[in-house]
Amino acid sequence: MKKYLYFNPEKCSACGACALACMDQNDIDIPAGEQPFRNTFTLEGKKGELSFYSVSCMHCADAPCVMGCPCGCLTKDADTGFTLYDNTNCIGCHSCAMACPYGIPTFGTDGKMRKCDACIGRQKEGLKPACVKICPAGTLSLLDEKEFKERQAAQQKKRALLMIQKQLEEQER
Repeated sequence: MKKYLYFNPEKCSACGACALACMDQNDIDIPAGEQPFRNTFTLEGKKGELSFYSVSCMHCADAPCVMGCPCGCLTKDADTGFTLYDNTNCIGCHSCAMACPYGIPTFGTDGKMRKCDACIGRQKEGLKPACVKICPAGTLSLLDEKEFKERQAAQQKKRALLMIQKQLEEQER
């Protein structure tokens, strides 16, 4: 069954708990220069409004990183749809990172590619990904395809209504 890591921007405060849980789960060595698989951001709009984001691998359906890897280190998991890696044969060429539109693949101190795998090992044991488990606001969820599409549709509808409301307010001015 296809699964998705769902991010609800309305709940995020960019507290960083998800990033810390990810670093701990994946033994990311920040002092050695390794990059975390998940990052949080705060963006300020033109009028001072703040938006918060938690970003990691998008596990793209067409995953350009998979196509970009000349060694076959990246694959799409047939069951979950997540983009997984086995860097045993990684030559550290960075082709995957160049192919990724989000710049997600990182490279460990050994020069080999690493990235978010949605904590597939935890999932196989019946556990949630570390970032989902730790999030104090429930911003991140692991959803099946039906739930994911329902939440996406609801979020898109809400955005459309906000845009209409904004247009009406501008017309009244």
